[in-house]
Formats: sequence, structure tokens, C-alpha cells
Amino acid sequence: MGLSDGLLDPNKKKMVVAECTNLLDVQVAKMQGISGMALKAGYTAVRGLAPNYCAEAIERLLPDSLTAIDPIWSEGVQTGDPVGHLSHNSDRTADALLGITDVKIERSKNTTVKGVYSKLRKSAKKHVEEAVPNLAKIIDNYTKS
Repeated sequence: MGLSDGLLDPNKKKMVVAECTNLLDVQVAKMQGISGMALKAGYTAVRGLAPNYCAEAIERLLPDSLTAIDPIWSEGVQTGDPVGHLSHNSDRTADALLGITDVKIERSKNTTVKGVYSKLRKSAKKHVEEAVPNLAKIIDNYTKS
């Protein structure tokens, strides 16, 4: 059974999206430095235009994202520590997740979101990598229940 099979169950999906949205909010809030300021400004701009955009984007991206990271998670399941494995492979996990968003943004008709994403994409990988351990915990929580 893949991650999508369990985590996209309607009873769990809403909670997973809410926790991932909260994770995004927390990650953005703690960013520092020039790139952090730029990401915060971009995030604020997107949320100002459409307050539910991020949650809706997470919901839309979730199926493909779970499929993308499922092989890494499955490797961890085989070793007995999927959370640790995903966390230790945050580079691969970030590449898999950003690959999904790259494709979606490229197809987007929203020029504001597209422009913000293109300006911030280079620094995004580091921030995604930092979020992977908490994402792994969210996934683990909902794969067990």
C-alpha cells in the first residue's frame, strides 16, 4: 500500500492538509536573512491575494507529492524507520517535492504566483529540506491511524 492509498482517504486528507498548511506557516514564520525576508514577502503576497491559496495548493499537490516521496518512504519502512529515513534523505525528498511544484507552477495561469515562485525557487530547496523531518512526522502520524 502506497502513501496515497492511506493518506488520501477523505477522513484523513483534510487533517493532513491542515497540518501541512500549519507546517508551511511555521516554516515561513521562522525564516531569517535576506532570502527568508523574500520568502516571507512572497508568501504574504500570495496569501493576500487568495487567503486559502496555500491550503488549496497543498490539497491539489498532495496526491502527486505523496506518489513522489513514496519510494523514499518505502525504503524507510523496509529499514524500520521511515521518519528517520525520510529525514536523513531530505535532499532527495525536497527534490521530489519541488519537482511536483515545478511542473504545476509551469502550467499555472496565475502570473503573480508564477513570478513569485520563479524568484524564490533557488532558495526554496533549503527550506523544504528543513521542513522534511516535520513532514515525515505528519505522514507517520496518519499512516499509523
